[in-house]
Amino acid sequence: MLAVIIIKWWHWAGFICAVLAFLAFDLGILHRHARPVKFREAVAWTGLWVVLALSFAWALAPLRGREEALEFLTGYLIELSLSLDNVFVIALIFGYFHVAAAHQHRVLFLGIIGALVMRGLMIGTGAALVARFHWVLYVMGAFLISNGIKMLVLGSEKVEPERNAVIRVARKFFPVTTEFAGEKFAVRRDGRTALTPLALVLMMVETTDLIFAVDSIPAIFAVTQNPFIIFTSNVFAILGLRSLYTVLAGAITYFRYLKVGLSLVLVFIGAKMLIAHWIEVPTGIALIVVGCVILAAMACSVVAGWREARRGATKARPE
Repeated sequence: MLAVIIIKWWHWAGFICAVLAFLAFDLGILHRHARPVKFREAVAWTGLWVVLALSFAWALAPLRGREEALEFLTGYLIELSLSLDNVFVIALIFGYFHVAAAHQHRVLFLGIIGALVMRGLMIGTGAALVARFHWVLYVMGAFLISNGIKMLVLGSEKVEPERNAVIRVARKFFPVTTEFAGEKFAVRRDGRTALTPLALVLMMVETTDLIFAVDSIPAIFAVTQNPFIIFTSNVFAILGLRSLYTVLAGAITYFRYLKVGLSLVLVFIGAKMLIAHWIEVPTGIALIVVGCVILAAMACSVVAGWREARRGATKARPE
C-alpha cells in the first residue's frame, strides 16, 4: 500500500504541540498543588495513554500504510516494556531519598520533559547516522545483545548517588541541604543558592532514563528507521510512565522475572538487526515475539509470587 501523505514539519509541530498541551493541562490544572496521585486516577491515566497510542496507530494505517502502523505498535511495545524496568528503578530512587508521595508527581513530570528532549536529540542523531552509515545498525545490534546479556547476569540495580557523575558535579558547585523544602528544588541559604534533596532525586531520575534510552532507542531502530515513528512511539510510552509508576511501584516483588524477559527482548531485537541483511523478520512477527516474551515473564512472576505466598500461608497455619 502506498503512503497517502508525506510527513512534513507541521505534522511534527502539531504532534509536539498536542503533547505540550496535555502536559500543561496536567501540571497547570490537575496538579497545580502538590498531592499524592491516587491509584484509581493512575489506572485511568494509564488506560487513557494506551488508548491514545492505539488510536494513533489506527489513524496511521490509512494515512501511512499498515506497515508503519505495525512499526509504531512494535516500537511502542518495546519502549513501554523497557520502561517497566525504569519504573522500578525510579521506585528505588524515591524510596532511597524518602520522597513524599505528594512530591513524586512533580519530579516525574519534570523528568519526563527532560526525557523527551534527550530522546528527541538521540533519535535525530541516530537517524542521521543510520542514513549516512548503514553499518551503524549492526553496531546497535551487537550493543543490544551485549546489554541484554549484561542485564541477565548483573541482576537488580542499586541506588548509589555517590557514583552518579551528574550529582558529583552538582555538589561541587552547589551546597545541598539535608532536608526537603516542600516541592522546591533549590533554596537560598546564607546568601547562596543551595540544592534540596529533591533536586538530587530529579538528577537521578533524568540520568536513569538516559541510561535506559541507550537501550530502548537502538532497539526501535531494528523495527524502523523512520524518525517520526520512532519519536512518536517513544513519546507515547514515556508519557504513560508517570501513571504507570503509581500503578506498578508497589508491585515490584511481583515482577521478579521481568528483567529476564527484558533481556531476552534486547537479545532478540539485537539478533534481528544483525541478520537483517540475510533474513528479514516481519514487523508483525517481531511484535508478537516481544509481546509473548513480556507476557510470559510477567505471568511467571505472578505464578511464582502466588506459590510463595501460598507456601508462607501453609507454614504459618497452626498444626
